[in-house]
Amino acid sequence: MIQIAILGYGTVGSGVYEIAEKNAKSIKRKSGKEVVVKRILDLREFDDHPHKELFTKDFDDILNDSDISIIVETIGGLEPAYRFTKSALLAGKSVVTSNKELVATHGTELLRIAREQNVNYLFEASVGGGIPIIRPLNGCLAANEITEIFGILNGTTNYILTKMIKDGESFADALRQAQEKGYAERNPEADVEGHDACRKICILASLAFGKAVDADKIHTEGITNITSEDVREAEGLGYVIKLIGYTKKTEDGRAICRVSPMLVPEDNPLSGVEDVFNAIMVRGDSIGDVMFYGRGAGKLPTASAVVADVIDIVKGADNKNFIWDEAPEGYMACYKEAVVSLFVRAKGVTKDDVINVFGSETEFAHSDELCFITPPAQEKELDKKLETLGGEIISRIRVMQEEE
Repeated sequence: MIQIAILGYGTVGSGVYEIAEKNAKSIKRKSGKEVVVKRILDLREFDDHPHKELFTKDFDDILNDSDISIIVETIGGLEPAYRFTKSALLAGKSVVTSNKELVATHGTELLRIAREQNVNYLFEASVGGGIPIIRPLNGCLAANEITEIFGILNGTTNYILTKMIKDGESFADALRQAQEKGYAERNPEADVEGHDACRKICILASLAFGKAVDADKIHTEGITNITSEDVREAEGLGYVIKLIGYTKKTEDGRAICRVSPMLVPEDNPLSGVEDVFNAIMVRGDSIGDVMFYGRGAGKLPTASAVVADVIDIVKGADNKNFIWDEAPEGYMACYKEAVVSLFVRAKGVTKDDVINVFGSETEFAHSDELCFITPPAQEKELDKKLETLGGEIISRIRVMQEEE
């Protein structure tokens, strides 16, 4: 019998308990051992819970219990999650987490401690929620040199953009609907400003390229400035707008990372990913493109990924190669070195002005506004040209390239 503890009895933590109870027989069949929740840490009272005796408010009750070998951390945030996780690993207990902020911020250290203590630190649920991505990257795709990863990494923003695209809603109205449905928090900043997607692409880049990416150095834009006019003009050009997390390994071995809205061609698979669904594209040198698609969040989808990590540990899988090294100075390349096209809405300039600056390959929208898509070039070069164009730039959104 394997005894586990759950830290935090919120949405994901309660989902882990529910799955552990409901699927106890199948978990035993798949793992070879009975998995039992012995303790649950939460500061709140749960007097109506059928097993209220499991709850404790003191982490030491879990840390000092030698019968507990695996801890599930679903507290979220950095503290006390970091302190509890580090203490558990140092005490020789494996830890499974869904906490993307913790993995993105302290993953390098926590993975190193886990390896030194001969235990596991697993985090499948931290990126794709219920979508498997961490294990495939480290296992099924291990023979490949991963060159690029990009995709829709946040269900809340994707729902908002879907409402704006399909129903013509304003950003404010779409956000309100997302909050009413429980897709967006009362304070939606982490989602709509791109911070959630930033942490996820940070983890994926670190794992895929083998060196730690600093989330604070990833250029991050959210969707708060996207307007109904942007959506309409993009549609007229054959594109939809999505919030895209992107990372690429450069030819000299550095990493480019960014999170921003992008115009996605209507014939690209990502364009059809709607509502709260997520999709992650992985490009390998041997396999080409692989897409992982599904619900990126939610109680049971996320909890299922957490429990799968627990089962993996119980089965005795050696996942201690889930690790990345510290990155050297200058490892992260400037995002403006990437080749992009730009979708631009402008005032005070003519088509001839645009063609004189960007060339005859510029694509113009058929509308009353001056909207155009530049030919591809390094973003820093396009910025210089926009400065020489003059006029007023109303919108400036990156456009996904064919190779992305």
